[in-house]
Amino acid sequence: MKVGALKLKLQLACGDAYALGPGKADLLDAIGRDGSISAAGRTLGMSYRRAWLLVDEMNRCFAAPLVETLRGGGRERGARLTAAGTDMLAAYRELEAAMADVADHPAYRRLAAALRDTPADPS
Repeated sequence: MKVGALKLKLQLACGDAYALGPGKADLLDAIGRDGSISAAGRTLGMSYRRAWLLVDEMNRCFAAPLVETLRGGGRERGARLTAAGTDMLAAYRELEAAMADVADHPAYRRLAAALRDTPADPS
């Protein structure tokens, strides 16, 4: 049986913005791991400004901020996920895993069986 590629992209809308999607989830993971927005941006190959704008958009879209910045002359500097950020990231990853089960659905197999390997030449 021929199987076509299935590409699902989970995005949560907030008005005209996207509150959370694959790139923002990866950014949250990187902030959690790297401890700063700038380091997370570097890890993902984006500028600090782009990473900061994405964090700002996420924080404005959810009832509670997902990322908090740590300022001051003390030891804690950088950024970290809030409890809400950790929870929303986990929920997003759970939905991504559930979406992977779609590839086992009979409707997907019907669609994939009808797909060409490449688009037909225009007539």
